[in-house]
Amino acid sequence: MHVIALGWGYVVLMMALVEAFSSNGTWLGAHFTLLLYGVLPLSIVMYVMGAPMRRRARRAAEQAQSSAPQPDGSSHAPGDAVAPIGEER
Repeated sequence: MHVIALGWGYVVLMMALVEAFSSNGTWLGAHFTLLLYGVLPLSIVMYVMGAPMRRRARRAAEQAQSSAPQPDGSSHAPGDAVAPIGEER
């Protein structure tokens, strides 16, 4: 996944350099080339390609939370923290 991003970044960087140093190009055009051909599409693709990893991490966290031991260390549900006192008269 990262190899694709590095390759695309290299290609876009070369496009921006050609735009900046050509006789008909401008620095502003190079910046827009870098932004619109590089940063924006690459961020969208990396977000979409990272979705399965985020889903896996979320499921692992939910599973770890549901299988966590109870606060008192036993498998029983915790009771009241304060022992009950007899009725007042």
